[in-house]
Amino acid sequence: MPTVRGRGEVDAYFAKLPIDLTKVLRGAARAAATVVADEAKARSRSTEVAEAVKVATKQEDDRVIAKVQVKGKGAYIAPWLEYGTSPHFISVDESQRMGMSIGRINQMHKAGSLVINGQFVGATVHHPGATPHPFLRPALDTKEAEAVAQAQRYINSRIARGRVTAAPEVDEQ
Repeated sequence: MPTVRGRGEVDAYFAKLPIDLTKVLRGAARAAATVVADEAKARSRSTEVAEAVKVATKQEDDRVIAKVQVKGKGAYIAPWLEYGTSPHFISVDESQRMGMSIGRINQMHKAGSLVINGQFVGATVHHPGATPHPFLRPALDTKEAEAVAQAQRYINSRIARGRVTAAPEVDEQ
């Protein structure tokens, strides 16, 4: 009967392999998403929004997910920039406006209510809406192939001759 040596090491290698591959796949997903995020930042018309574009990855069950998202300061502007806005009215809260005296209007003016370019414009103003300037969707459309190629380069740099080289831990943002 033959003697088998090294079985424990082989078992340990195979047990560790899924963890290493998950790290590689998360890194590849992050590399691909970063290509798209960089393009989105370049396309954004708002510096505040561009600075809020972030990449995040996670493992959920048997899937690796990468997201390009707008988070933090400036994120609230992103939907208006991406999709535009319809014409709409902006007004002071009705309960505050009823029975206002000139003194109250001046008080609201000092508090910063409905001020445009430093001028008090009244209790109601009509906003003409904003034209959409998409930056997220076109970033993916134009950089999809480059993102896939970047993910493949990342994988190729981590897997060689049947070995998975150490991949750095992936941070969440």
